[in-house]
Amino acid sequence: MRPLQRLIPRTLLVRTFLLVSLLIFVSVATWLTLFGLAEREPRAQQLAQLTVSIVNLTNAAILSADPAKRLVLLRDLAETEGVHLYPAEPTDTVEALPDTFAFRVMHDTALAQLGPKTRLASSVNEQHGIWVGFSIGDTSDDDYWLMLPSEHAKSALPWQWLAWGGASLLLALLVAWLIVSRVTQPLRVLARAAREVGRGKHPDPIPERGAAELHQLAEAFNRMSEDLKRINAERAEILAGISHDLRTPLARLRLEAEMSINDDSAREGVIEDIEQMDAIIAQFLDFARGESTDGTELSDINTLVAQVTGTQRRTSSPPQLILGDLPEIPAHRQALTRALANLLDNARKYGGEPISVETHCENGEVLIDVLDCGPGIPESEIDRLKRPFTRLENARTDASGTGLGLAIVERIARLHEGRFDLLQREGGGLIARLRIPLKQKT
Repeated sequence: MRPLQRLIPRTLLVRTFLLVSLLIFVSVATWLTLFGLAEREPRAQQLAQLTVSIVNLTNAAILSADPAKRLVLLRDLAETEGVHLYPAEPTDTVEALPDTFAFRVMHDTALAQLGPKTRLASSVNEQHGIWVGFSIGDTSDDDYWLMLPSEHAKSALPWQWLAWGGASLLLALLVAWLIVSRVTQPLRVLARAAREVGRGKHPDPIPERGAAELHQLAEAFNRMSEDLKRINAERAEILAGISHDLRTPLARLRLEAEMSINDDSAREGVIEDIEQMDAIIAQFLDFARGESTDGTELSDINTLVAQVTGTQRRTSSPPQLILGDLPEIPAHRQALTRALANLLDNARKYGGEPISVETHCENGEVLIDVLDCGPGIPESEIDRLKRPFTRLENARTDASGTGLGLAIVERIARLHEGRFDLLQREGGGLIARLRIPLKQKT
């Protein structure tokens, strides 16, 4: 069943066009069939009338002609009309007419006008044609076979009509394509805009034109996009206000702790808690910000990775860099910097050292891998950990956190039309892989 499904077009434009084309072909085939059915009986009757007329004229000509001139008359009929007259013999080998609708109509019509003693055959003595056996006069000694060429029973193909019919069919298919394309074009625009919304962007309003249903759909989508934009702006504004309001008393608490607490260990513990609260607030803001406010620009990913890891050189075991040969790609530098920083922080807090960062190209994508030697993550939990405010209750979560780091990385990967994967590392540990396509849709 799956191979058959692969043959089915995926786009609505092609599917609709094929259905309309099928309808046109079925209609044309139906009309041709009806035309053939309606035309075959009159054509059979016309052939019967021609046969009756030739038999009657031949019979009358022979009866009225001088017996000495009958051979000349028969010769003229054969040369001008292709009609041959042979005397009937008892030993003639006769083959009946084919049992088809046209020949049955012809047989019944001819017998009705020539009399029941008339015989019709398709072959006499293995000579094919339209044979009619009749008698001249009332004596049985004057029985003859009249043969008409078989071409009289054949209908020539109406090439001119077929040419006009083919041209009309092509014109109908062209018009069908234009109509279907015009109907589905607003849907394609809507699909592109919906992808932009899914990537966290706010596209320009789509045109509200076309049929009433398409107009209503475009209007509803534009309203939804504006509502989402307003909600995101209000959310960012609220969280920014909360951040400002919280960081001011946090700064006072830190200053008070440094000045008022004499015990060094207690003072460092309070300051560490305050710094952790400030980091949590920063992560909430990063997640609430959603999409990057900076535009895309051609970036050297290796340079960006080196800059981000350079800030962690002060740690006891700085990350190891294994950088491949990468081309410059369009990227949101601030967002990508934030994603790399989150992956390194996650590896340092929840994984095990040594930590390494590798970059390389594969199948038209730039891969950025952050590898650690920690306990890893069960495969059944990988998708869940990409959701906001989700943490794994095992050895990887000994450190505190908000559960937003991986969700932020997942959102930034979608912003770059890429993918974020968590993979098991051979020998233990985790590979946090960020995939970014070399060519992104605009």
